[in-house]
Amino acid sequence: METAYLQSFLLVVESGSMSEAARRLDLTPAAVAQQIRTLERELNAPLLARAGRTVQPTEAGHLLVQRARNLLREVGDIKTLLNSDAAGGELLIGTINTAIHSLLPDILARFVKTHPGVKVFLQSGTTATLHKAVQQGELDAAVCLYPPYVLAKTFDWSLLREEPLVLLAPSRLAKRDPHELLRTSPFIRYDRALGGGKQADRYLRAAGIVPQERFELSSLLAIAMMVDRGLGVSLVPDIASPLLDGQRIVKIPLPLPSEPRRFGVLWLRASPRQRLIRGFVDSAASVIETRGTPT
Repeated sequence: METAYLQSFLLVVESGSMSEAARRLDLTPAAVAQQIRTLERELNAPLLARAGRTVQPTEAGHLLVQRARNLLREVGDIKTLLNSDAAGGELLIGTINTAIHSLLPDILARFVKTHPGVKVFLQSGTTATLHKAVQQGELDAAVCLYPPYVLAKTFDWSLLREEPLVLLAPSRLAKRDPHELLRTSPFIRYDRALGGGKQADRYLRAAGIVPQERFELSSLLAIAMMVDRGLGVSLVPDIASPLLDGQRIVKIPLPLPSEPRRFGVLWLRASPRQRLIRGFVDSAASVIETRGTPT
């Protein structure tokens, strides 16, 4: 079976059009149609059916779609293993939202300079969902937090930053006592379902502080904007994002010690894309070194 024919089939399903798939493949519609007919003969099942002006997969076609995607990915992995010096390939990277707004753009800029032929696909999610996706081979690596448990030996981890908790407050309150602000100001809580939110909740409990909660949300940048507008104060990890520079806010250190949020890259040791993952990790380390960010 020609894997190129499977790729054509997936493009037809994705676009709903033989003509559009042919355009993307730089083939004629007749050539694409011939490839699909060849697949149907080999598999002894109809794969596509017309639905008005578009084509849709049949029941057998739907069954083939996911299997074809997995097969093409396996073929790509085999090529990567047998051609370790190849300049191309693809990398599926998972990321938490904080990384998208902070270090990840610089890491990707460095990576594409050293690996210009590599296609990088990004998928956002929580640390828990990204960890599971890496474990199941759905992602090659994830830029995320260290999980709240010991990693299995099948994983590898590269620490990028340790981010202590800080009090985020309007600039005019820079000289105020942080615990007093937490007790008396409206509180913008970082989502307790996330690692940084749980970290903040533990600190409040340890300090015996019951804040006056006003909002709870999962975006650190949105929290910073709300603090800038005078809507309250917040307890958040000290992220490295240039998008915070324009906000009229201050990061106030806390009097009690707290465990920092550990932020880095997670991947499987046995990944067939080990060469590309190492290139990505090296790019991340170079960005951290250039920035002089403490880890």
